[in-house]
This record gives sequence, C-alpha cells and structure tokens, in this order.
Amino acid sequence: MKLGVLAVSTLALVVGMSGCDSSNTTNTTLSSYGSDEPDQYGFTPASEFTIEANRKVLESLPFHDQRDFKDSHHGFIATIPDLQVTDKHGNTSWDTTSYEFVDGAAPDSVNPSLWRQAKLNNIHGLFKLSEGIYQVRGFDLANMTVIEGKTGWIVVDPLTTAETAKVAMDFVRKKLGDKPVTAILFTHSHIDHFGGALGIASAQEVEEQNIKVIAPEGFMEEATSENIVAGMAMGRRAMFMYGKRLPRSERGHVGSGLGKEPAFGAFGILEPNVLIKETGQELVLDGVEFEFQIVSGSEAPAEFTFYLPELKAFCGAELVSRTMHNLYTLRGTKVRDAVKWSDSIDQAIELLGEADMYFGSHHWPLWGQDSIVQFLENQRDMYKYIHDQSVRMLNDGLTSTEIAEQIVLPPNLQQSFSNRGYYGTTKHNAKAVYQAYLGWYDANPANLDPLPPEDSSVKYVKLMGGAEQLLVHAKEAFDQGEYRWVAELLNHLVFAESSNESAKELLAKAYDQLGYQSESGPWRDVYLTAAFELRHGSPDVGVNIAMMKGVFEQTPIENFLQSMAVRLNGPEAFGEKFLINLSFTDLQENYVLRVENAVLHHHKSDLDPNADATLKLTYDLFIKMAIGEAGIKETLFSDDLSVEGSKLDLIRFFSLIEKPKGTFNIVTP
Repeated sequence: MKLGVLAVSTLALVVGMSGCDSSNTTNTTLSSYGSDEPDQYGFTPASEFTIEANRKVLESLPFHDQRDFKDSHHGFIATIPDLQVTDKHGNTSWDTTSYEFVDGAAPDSVNPSLWRQAKLNNIHGLFKLSEGIYQVRGFDLANMTVIEGKTGWIVVDPLTTAETAKVAMDFVRKKLGDKPVTAILFTHSHIDHFGGALGIASAQEVEEQNIKVIAPEGFMEEATSENIVAGMAMGRRAMFMYGKRLPRSERGHVGSGLGKEPAFGAFGILEPNVLIKETGQELVLDGVEFEFQIVSGSEAPAEFTFYLPELKAFCGAELVSRTMHNLYTLRGTKVRDAVKWSDSIDQAIELLGEADMYFGSHHWPLWGQDSIVQFLENQRDMYKYIHDQSVRMLNDGLTSTEIAEQIVLPPNLQQSFSNRGYYGTTKHNAKAVYQAYLGWYDANPANLDPLPPEDSSVKYVKLMGGAEQLLVHAKEAFDQGEYRWVAELLNHLVFAESSNESAKELLAKAYDQLGYQSESGPWRDVYLTAAFELRHGSPDVGVNIAMMKGVFEQTPIENFLQSMAVRLNGPEAFGEKFLINLSFTDLQENYVLRVENAVLHHHKSDLDPNADATLKLTYDLFIKMAIGEAGIKETLFSDDLSVEGSKLDLIRFFSLIEKPKGTFNIVTP
C-alpha cells in the first residue's frame, strides 16, 4: 500500500547555508580563481570572453557608490561570527562559514554585480534600525524583525525553520533582554516568512499566553496549499534555481540574490488569531500602533505591508526588495500580476506618511524620506515598464523570446542596484507578462504541435551531418564565445545521444561560462547545476517531505486529496472503478473517494454504504503515511487504523496512486 499524497514547499528542498563578510567596500577589479584547471567538480576556468563580459559590467555600473554597504552595517550590535545551526539529527540547517570565500575583488568566474550583492547578503547579525526596532539578518534567507512593545517582543516574519528562528530569538533576548513574545506577524504566505514560527512559540503557548498571531486574510489557505499539487516538479526545479547540489565556491553557488539560500530543517506554522482584511486597518499590539496595507496578489497571494506612525517606519514586507523580483519564478509558479504589483507600490507611496525609515523581509534597510520614496518609485516603475513594454511589443506581433531579447530598462532604472536582476530578470519577467496574456502558444503553427525533444533532436543531428560534424560546429562556436548558441546546438545532440560524453562535456563548459556571466543568482545556479548534472548525473535522492510535518498538520484534508487525484496513474486506471470511504476518527470528518473514467473525485459527505472499502484512521496517522514516517506494516497493525470491506480493493486503489521521487532528468532525456 502506498499513499501518494506527497506535497512540499519548494524552500523545503534546499540545504540552507549562509555567509559572513565584514568588508564594507566593493573592489572594482576582477581577481583570478587561482587555477587554469577544472576544479574537483569539473567546473572550468572563466574564458577570455567571460572575463571581458564581466569587465564591461564593472564599467557600466556605479560601483563607487558605497551607500548600500553603509546602510547594511548601520546600527550593528553583534553577531555570531561562525554561525552554524544544526537540526535535531545533526544535519546542517545554516552555515555562515561556507560563504567566507565571498570577500575581496570579484573573481573571473562571478559577475561582479552579483558578487557585490553576495557580499552585501553576507553581512549578518543583530542590528538596531531605530528606537524600538531591531532586525536579525543573515541567519536565514529572510530577515526577522523584532519590535519592542510595552511588555515584550513583537516578532515579524520568524524565518524559515524552527532551528534558525530559535537561534535568532535566543540571540535577540541575550543582547536586548529576555522579554516574552507578545505578538507574531506573518507578512505573507511564503515559507521563509512563517516556517520558523514554532521556534518562537508553540500553539499551546500562543493560547496560554494570549500571543497575537497576525496575518493577511487568506494566509492559511495559501501558506498550506502552495505547491501541494505540483510540488514535486517544483521541488526538482528548485534544486536548479537555488543551486542545492553546487559547491559553495567561486565556481559554484555564491548566493541567491534575495539572500544566501533557504535554510533547511523543521518547518511549521501557527494559525493566525487576527486577520488583516483591508488596507487602512489599524491595530495596537502591545502598545505599538500598526497601520496595514493589503498587497495580496503582488509578490505573494496573501501579503500585507505596514506603517508604524509613532516610529515613522515602513515595513515593505516583500512588496519591494533590493533586487528585481520575479513575476515568474524559475522553479515554476503561477505568473504574478505586474500591474497589481506596481499599483500596490504606488499606493504604498501614498500611505507612507512621514516615514523616514524602510525595512523589508529581505536585505538591508534604508533611511531618509526622499531616498525611500525614490526607491519605491524606481521599483514601481520597473514592474510597470516591463509590463507595458512587453504588452506593446506583443501587440506588434513579437513573441516572448523576441520581446525578451529586445526589452531594456531605461538608463536611470538600470543604474539603480536595487533594480538589478539578482533574483528576477528583465528577460524572464517579460516572458511572464507575455505568458499572462497569451499563454505558451506564439501563434506560429510550427509550434502548435512540435515533436518532443528526443525525436526532433535525432532529426536535427542527422540534418547537421551527424554527431561528429555537429560537435565541430559547436566547438568553433565555443571558441568564439557564442555560448548561448553552443547550448542550443548541443542540447539537440545530448537529447539525441545521451551517452555522448564529448557533447555533454562541451555543453557543460558552455553552461559554466553562461553561469559565470549571469548577474542573477538563480540563473547562475541553473546554468551551473545543469553543468554539474551533465558531469555527475541526476540526484539519487529527491525530496524529504518529513520536514514539512509541522505545516502538513495544519493543511486542509481537501488539499491532500487533490494531490492524490493528480497522482492517479490514468492509463493504469483505465476501466477501473472504486468507491472508497475515508473516515478521520479524530476529526469526525468523512470523505467519499470515487475512481471512474480514470479520474479521482472526492466529496466530503456521509460514508457511502455501497463502498468497496472503508478506511478509518486518525489524521495524525494519515500525515505520517503521507510523509513516509509510517510504513505498511506499522500502518496495518496500528490501533489508529481499521479497514472494513475489501482490503484487496483498497490495496489496488492505493497502487494506482503514484509516489514520484523528484529525481527526474532535466538536462538529459
């Protein structure tokens, strides 16, 4: 028997490490990696074309501007120099020491603009932003902000894991005072902003101590359902986007642009007891006045920002960051609304009041009302420009690829480091706008029903004179620095001949160079992970969803049942009919599952007396089965489970539910 109700948030898939860099300057030269040979993982040196491309970046941007480094150190109180966080099993959750190499001048193998961002994101510790507002940065992918109330601490965004959140909160109390937590705010429904909640307070403590848990309306639904249907595919793709398999080195992962990388450990959630439903809603939490703005549907499906009028401080959550964000993430999500995003920032400018300090869920703060308004206006206009110009060009008949190749931000927006594509990029965000309006089809009938890559690649290779001739052309293009063309050529050859080691190695070398030139942390990680897997193969182990137990326990049953439906193996279910009762004895909830026409439907209702089988179990056992903690024997002999009717039908039913491993190939057939 197997339960295919697996689900995972993408951030649960990537091992989290961070870094420390005390330097507050950015060198405007490139440094050598120190070797002209491939490293132990096979990554090759930067080519002369990559070195020249990165040199041009140095000439094109205002690297002399040091304000970001000044602001990132502003109010520094203390840090844990060699911060390393482990989970209860001894596995690394977070490691600042792995990024100690991010120091000094940018090496040949890293885009100097991304290197600058990586150095800024290395700065970690506890900071005083203003009287009564403190922030822990660099202890996780996101920031945790603590606001001093009359009787205790108000915690904003308690990081990704219980392990990192506990270390951060313990550090706050050690340095600032051992006060109770009086309120917890989740600014939005992404796991790096709520997953560490149980490291701050348990559900029992929330109830007993009357801790306010505040979130935007729709938070629980969005937080527990994100990626649950397509989570396995998103998780595998996230290995590329966040560079999970890459070494932390000058030829590997240097940072994600938004931060260093997601933390890894125990993920949990707390159910809000106060919901923010509309812009202008006000609350007084432990004596501190909050004014909220709902920005749901911009960066996250459920999100708010807030203003602290007495402290003249604006929390932008993740509506704005010190990078261009994603309208579409490379791991795969629904496209975000660029117009709503831009309009939400515009509204925030109107609601700022007399704010003279901005802080966010990522990166470092900003001081001065004029500087804050300019920062927000630049971010607002960046998303609006990408939207408007993409729509203008698609109405002129350009395809998403053509738009991405032509669109360029205005010079004044390009010159702002906070608008650079360290996380999102102008190119893939422009494609997202196209996708939002017109979808995948570009209206060219040749692309309406194309051959799959394995079939078309064989024909392309034959047409180009065979594998040896194609390799000759690819090598000539590589020697000219035409790495995008090399990738396009050799992708055909690898998909036609997956055992062609010469093709895979030359393609990997091209991906090396494309990664080294990338300003975007995710683009770099995608290219270099592709190179890694061409050399070393796909991973043997996929997703460990047991870490998500704390979130799954709060996930509606309907979400799991929908996940089961999309894992039903349709062809194997041809001609099959099943009627299964599922009864949760501890929740007093019953569901009827029906398989017919190779489709699984579920309905919350009374038990059907005509069912083939009835499975009665506790929700806790259901979760254990879902995450693999409970095996077949343990399940069948558990006091928390009973079966009525045909066990053979029940076993056959569950045999149709796939349990994907999350290790599928991406850069090879």
